[in-house]
Amino acid sequence: MHFFFRLHYLTTVSLILSLASLTTEAAGPEIATKLQPFVDSHTLAGAVTLVASPDKVLSLEAVGYSDVGLKTAMKTDDLFWIASMNKAMTAAGLMMLVDEGKLKLDDPVEKFLPEFRGQMVVAEKDQRLVVLKKPSHPITVRNLLSHTAGLVGRSPLEGKLDSISLREATITYGLSPLQFDPGSKYDYCNPGINTAGRIIEVISGMPYETFMQQRLFDPLGMKDTTFWPTDAQVKRLAKSYRPNSAHNGLQEQQVDQLTYPLSTRTRHPYPAGGLFSTATDVSAFCRMLLNGGTLDGKRYLSESAVREMTSTQTGNILNGGKGENGYGLCLTTSRKARPDVVIPGPCGHGGAYSTNMSIDPEKKIVTVFMVQHAGYPNDGGKTVYPAFMKAVDASTEK
Repeated sequence: MHFFFRLHYLTTVSLILSLASLTTEAAGPEIATKLQPFVDSHTLAGAVTLVASPDKVLSLEAVGYSDVGLKTAMKTDDLFWIASMNKAMTAAGLMMLVDEGKLKLDDPVEKFLPEFRGQMVVAEKDQRLVVLKKPSHPITVRNLLSHTAGLVGRSPLEGKLDSISLREATITYGLSPLQFDPGSKYDYCNPGINTAGRIIEVISGMPYETFMQQRLFDPLGMKDTTFWPTDAQVKRLAKSYRPNSAHNGLQEQQVDQLTYPLSTRTRHPYPAGGLFSTATDVSAFCRMLLNGGTLDGKRYLSESAVREMTSTQTGNILNGGKGENGYGLCLTTSRKARPDVVIPGPCGHGGAYSTNMSIDPEKKIVTVFMVQHAGYPNDGGKTVYPAFMKAVDASTEK
């Protein structure tokens, strides 16, 4: 009995130590603590940080507050409005249909949306006169996803971002003249991504949000990714702030681009930036891309689709002929396509309230940075995110 008790004791201790070791590994190198000085100086309310490998989450941490006024500590499962990070997910949805042979990237948009037929481009414009001409070619799906379509920056009928349906929005986009010849310039354009979302609806025969839920979010396990957070999720939503020295550095504000209450289904889905999500959910999407279109043994996108998304599509328009950086298909990019690799270089996307996701095929990591800030005081915008990435670099180089 004595021997059995001792053996059982040693086995239990060994198990506890093993579990402790796993917990330490999962907790990571305390990257978020490097952001504590920004919380202390009221530059940052709080943040959730995540680092992942192709196979698993390596570090998931929280710092600061989700509600500064109530001193509510930020939690790793808190929700954030991810804004334009939504764009890459919309592109992935559309690329699924490309993989299925239902459209091609160089198809004209008018093939699917007749409201774009005969669209003209502005040739000359002053206070008295607008001269229109035919574009060199109709806008393509590739133009939409790379911000090179020349679409008007905002529909004249749009109020809040979620105020009208995709069908209504694209009709107004199609009736408006193009601002430049397709493919000749880059102009960051939400209407282009909304139009891509409408194409998903037309080709799939289901609402954009239903397609995304059934084909991407649910299969990837993105359980908290939604256009309409429930009342329970709203309670986990980190509050938004903007810099204001009169309010001890930070002033609370609503997400002024969206209609409230956020949980109401009267709001329309917005493919260019309407989603709410968590760091863990975003990492699942990014890990899928990092793995060349697969996650946990299931393929979502072909390698060619991932290569298109993560390769520079804008030529020298953005880089002035220096380097290869630019914009892919709803991702900022650093390299042109390479036939020997799926993802040619680091890529990612940010959101209006300073969220960010990054995919680095060279270091084989994904990073997710979740905050809710409409801006940073002084040079905070140039120091907070770099401080996070510096901590990531230090941890992954060990």
